[in-house]
Amino acid sequence: MADVQHVPGDPSHPRRQYFVFSDAGKPVYISADGPDAERFTTTFGVMQALISVFIDDGDKLRCINAGGTRITFLQRAPLYYACVSAWGEPESVTRTHLDYLHLQILSIVTAAQLRRIFERRTNFDLRRLLNGAEGFLSSLLERMELDLALSTSSLWCLRLDLGLRKRIAEALIPPSKKEILYVVLMARGRVVTLIRPRKHSVHPADIHILLNTVYAPSIVNAPAATSWIPMCLPKFNPSGFVNAYISFLSRPDSAPVHVSVAGSDSASQSIAPSSHSGSSSSPLPGSQPASPSRASFAESAPAEQPAYDDPQVVLACISAWYESATDRLAAEGSLGSLITACTTELRTEYSVAELGIPGLRHFVYKARAQVQVTMPLFEDPYEEVDERKRLVTLYQKLHDAIHARSGQGETLKLQYIKTEKESVMGWITQPFELYIALSPLLPKTAVINAANSVTRWIKREEGKLFLKDAPVF
Repeated sequence: MADVQHVPGDPSHPRRQYFVFSDAGKPVYISADGPDAERFTTTFGVMQALISVFIDDGDKLRCINAGGTRITFLQRAPLYYACVSAWGEPESVTRTHLDYLHLQILSIVTAAQLRRIFERRTNFDLRRLLNGAEGFLSSLLERMELDLALSTSSLWCLRLDLGLRKRIAEALIPPSKKEILYVVLMARGRVVTLIRPRKHSVHPADIHILLNTVYAPSIVNAPAATSWIPMCLPKFNPSGFVNAYISFLSRPDSAPVHVSVAGSDSASQSIAPSSHSGSSSSPLPGSQPASPSRASFAESAPAEQPAYDDPQVVLACISAWYESATDRLAAEGSLGSLITACTTELRTEYSVAELGIPGLRHFVYKARAQVQVTMPLFEDPYEEVDERKRLVTLYQKLHDAIHARSGQGETLKLQYIKTEKESVMGWITQPFELYIALSPLLPKTAVINAANSVTRWIKREEGKLFLKDAPVF
């Protein structure tokens, strides 16, 4: 076990800046707003020149360290990405952020389209195609500040009674493989259930992109209860679109959201990029996605399939099935039970006090086989956002160390860090990863005992905390 003792806690977390630009130095996206954005535009050319110098030497520029600030670069030709951060997180963290930023852009303009566009015009202004999609990029960056499911490449499932989750999943199994690729039910920003083809797994990154699209402010505030949009799931197929049918089951802030992605394993046709702005309840591609705080159902179908050439035909089939599925959920009482659980926070959340472990303040547990995480509420002393950011950064340092993601000589099974405010430990085994925060007054033996107690509690509660044995079709 490696120790890092008495790391000072820096309460300052200045806003990170993110830049996206083409290999010709053309600006594509900047996270700053207003006058700040204008101030940074001259920076694009400097960054592009720096990257080009390294490329000419047959090398890649990964990062630049300047005092407490690091500039991290990611090359995904024909686009380049950069992040300026003074949070003190490992390089691998901001690199992951840039990778997700790239995937979100690919969900709007596919990799094949990008390649063709810049082959024809190297100085093309991509901002024209991304017009209206800036909100999706901004909401993703905001999520990444504190979302530990993103940091650990995992899904975060809603805590729910095992029997209720099973009944909901059974009601949502589609009758045909022809129209629907995935069925996802979400609530409170987490997955309730996910139904997929028997021989096809779902990459967590695609689900995060789907979640971010559904929960973007432009979707949340849309008047339409149902949307039908083309989008690319980059890990499934970076060169093609599927169509997503997104429907809110009810309107309260904490209610469930149903998202279905319709398609087939051969769905690969690239269609003209469509803005994700605007909302409509009519069956037209390009309508806006649903809100994060409302219940919705979404399905997606490939942009083109041999038997279903017309997207509106696919939409009609999916819409009819959705109506019958939600009628069944309502008739069986499952929908009402889910909405009640979502509107009663303590039914879907839990406190560290529930575990009854002295000195325990917070933890993150990842079930590696299911690629899912669970964690309690952020409570005292992490109620303030800045304290949460500090704790998340400590967790990220542990994660980076035990996985040797920043060039360390070897991976670690245990990593312990002690600050003036807490002790944190990362522990990895074959079935799980655990990141735990406790009082700094506890000795290491008590920290290890607490970690063992957490894993025993998780084992008892895993039926409620994780999505296991979800149905396939």
